[in-house]
Amino acid sequence: MIKQFRLLCATLALSASVPALAADPNTLVYYNLAGNQTLDPADPQNNSSYAHDSLLAIFDPLIRLDDAGNPGPGLAESWTRSAALDEITLTLRRGATFHDGTPVTAATVAQSLERNTALDKRAGSSIREAMGLIASIDVLDERTIRLKLKTPSGQIESWLGGTAGMILAPAAYADGAAGGTIKPIGAGPYRVRSFDSNTKTALTRNDTYWGGTADRPAAFELHYVPDGRARLNALRSGQATVVLLDPRQINEAKTAGMTVQVNEKNAFWTMYFNSSRAGLADGRIRRALMHAIDREALSAALGYGSTRATEQIFAGASPLNVKALDNRYPYDPAKARALLAEAGLKDGLEISVLLLNNTEFRQLAEALQAMVAESGIRFKYDTVDVSQFPLFFQKPSRGDMMLGRYGGRSEPVQMLFELVGTGGPFSPGGAVTPEIDALLGKAKVMDSRDPARLTVLRDVVTLVSNNAAIVPIMTRSNVYAFKPGCVVNLPAYLPGGADRFNDTRIGASCK
Repeated sequence: MIKQFRLLCATLALSASVPALAADPNTLVYYNLAGNQTLDPADPQNNSSYAHDSLLAIFDPLIRLDDAGNPGPGLAESWTRSAALDEITLTLRRGATFHDGTPVTAATVAQSLERNTALDKRAGSSIREAMGLIASIDVLDERTIRLKLKTPSGQIESWLGGTAGMILAPAAYADGAAGGTIKPIGAGPYRVRSFDSNTKTALTRNDTYWGGTADRPAAFELHYVPDGRARLNALRSGQATVVLLDPRQINEAKTAGMTVQVNEKNAFWTMYFNSSRAGLADGRIRRALMHAIDREALSAALGYGSTRATEQIFAGASPLNVKALDNRYPYDPAKARALLAEAGLKDGLEISVLLLNNTEFRQLAEALQAMVAESGIRFKYDTVDVSQFPLFFQKPSRGDMMLGRYGGRSEPVQMLFELVGTGGPFSPGGAVTPEIDALLGKAKVMDSRDPARLTVLRDVVTLVSNNAAIVPIMTRSNVYAFKPGCVVNLPAYLPGGADRFNDTRIGASCK
């Protein structure tokens, strides 16, 4: 079945590329499949971390998350927490300026954060949740700002490392500008030269950046091209320095002599449960579903070497990945049928699955439907437009389950809450066991740098596995192609769906 499915999904050979002018050797030109409707970090569209390539380059956050998601110095060179974790005091670095020359001070930082709060429901959910923690913002002196929190929280550092902590110059949002009307003026390593919504963002190097230039390219262009063939053709013709590949293009790119780089992320294909529906509160049924899926076969057929079969939420490189939980649910239709029979369903069961209507989702859905049928599970798909995914978590929830891909979040407690916690948008039936909520509540009030917090979160990950609280299928990596030696330093950035190009360089062979 999988071999036939893979043949069905095989792509046609690339058409001959159209000759075009080569990219400027001093400009890093990136062709991506998605873009930015606006360059306002607070815009709800930019809540998706897949839209952050541009934002990370333009707007420095107060706290910089490293590639693994650990908080470190950003515009704030240091910070302290109160013993009760209800205050955070940040010391800003000397000499940092916005792209228009305005100094980054405690007053301008406070103004930017207050603007986020004032946007309220006009802002993305990540910013609303972060700002919702803050009771007051106090400017102590030119370089020191204190945030008093409504309740103790160990999450605030990670929030300030994402869009909520991206600081805008006062001129950016003068006269109440928001969304498409802002002037995208930040303090990051690149400044905006031009912006064409959902088409192209052209950036130039910020030579006054507090972090220096460090061989950073003179310019960085982001082109948004949904068609994978057009992206690869742009690379072949020399229009692009680096492109995001569709996984099915990997062999074509390699045959064309390109280097292919796979960056595994905290992103994965999964099936979300509404645990209040049709017996899904019964752990035996959920475990039967885990055993009914041949992850290795799906990964081989659909990932083309870019994915990894997984039963976990966090990537293998994440400190929250628990190696001992791998392969706990091997593909075993007989085991799945036995679990269903134990739950009183010896004739199997039918499950309504909300399916988003695009090619990538439909291909996986067709393979899953045929696969789980061998275990007596009948998927009945309710197909809706991609924009209608909120139907799953709005009340009344539509569907027993939803097939989807999750892109990760900068804050791991938020990520786990969204996926498996009571009140989380992807768990409309609530946590499958109260222990998950209890441990998440404990983690929320622990310092993010406390090693004990990592232990608590790993315990949550273990509970998720023990109780089959979600059905991970396979990782979803970012796959890049570039001419050999042309791109240097493009590591996986685990805090988000987009990778961080801030320190990526053009290789000597391309200059």
